[in-house]
Amino acid sequence: MESKKIGFIGAGNMATALIGGLVSDDGIDPKNIVVSDINDNNLNDVEVKFGVRTSTDNNQCVANADVIVICVKPQMMAKICHEIIDSVSNSQPLVISVAAGITTDNMTSWLGENTAVVRAMPNTPALISAGATGLYANAKVSTDQKDTAEKILRSVGVVLWVGKEKEIDYVTALSGSGPAYFFKMMEALENAAIDLGLEKETAHILTLQTALGAAKLAMESNDSTSALREKVTSPGGTTERGLAAMQESGVDDMFRKTLQAASDRAEELSNVYGEK
Repeated sequence: MESKKIGFIGAGNMATALIGGLVSDDGIDPKNIVVSDINDNNLNDVEVKFGVRTSTDNNQCVANADVIVICVKPQMMAKICHEIIDSVSNSQPLVISVAAGITTDNMTSWLGENTAVVRAMPNTPALISAGATGLYANAKVSTDQKDTAEKILRSVGVVLWVGKEKEIDYVTALSGSGPAYFFKMMEALENAAIDLGLEKETAHILTLQTALGAAKLAMESNDSTSALREKVTSPGGTTERGLAAMQESGVDDMFRKTLQAASDRAEELSNVYGEK
């Protein structure tokens, strides 16, 4: 892994997080990483911060690379792939895409049928090395390439493989979009506590620490989330009354609808941008 040459197309937040993880945690030589972007400021930032090589030419990024990580928006994927198809054909790298909704069939139709493609769906906590990433590999990806993809994404958090490509849409709905759901829940709890009479700063700190503590407890426990909920719910107590109010509000159905809507949108992105 240390000697592999890695190219990043796109130098935004996700690329920056991955580069930082690879350089600091995995000991990758920054000179083995080439980053391309149309934004000179983004390139200057990653060059200064990590000592990587940079270019505004995507084909220079691909040349001689063992792995290409494409970190651009779904609507940019077709254009980028058509631009680098000859370079990919020559170097035959593993291609990792982080674009929601863009399938491996889309990628191989743009880059060539023999292209090894891994779809990755990381989330924004990757920026603090606390990410959760789902991965799916097409049939052209070798065991060594799967290991490489896993190491790259594991540099910023937890990695899980899915066996069916459609499951990546579900990963997108759950963990890809999930941080926003938790932020919304924290926002709602904080505002409700303020309405009860707590000072804003007190409500803010208690909300964040409670969310952190609950997640940490769940991560470190062998119990299911259902069992953990039951352990803190005393019969006739305040927690039981609060949970009853949540159930009356239809919280379970709300989350089912939330994930279904996000998953449907991932499929729509595929239909819109995957045909170009």
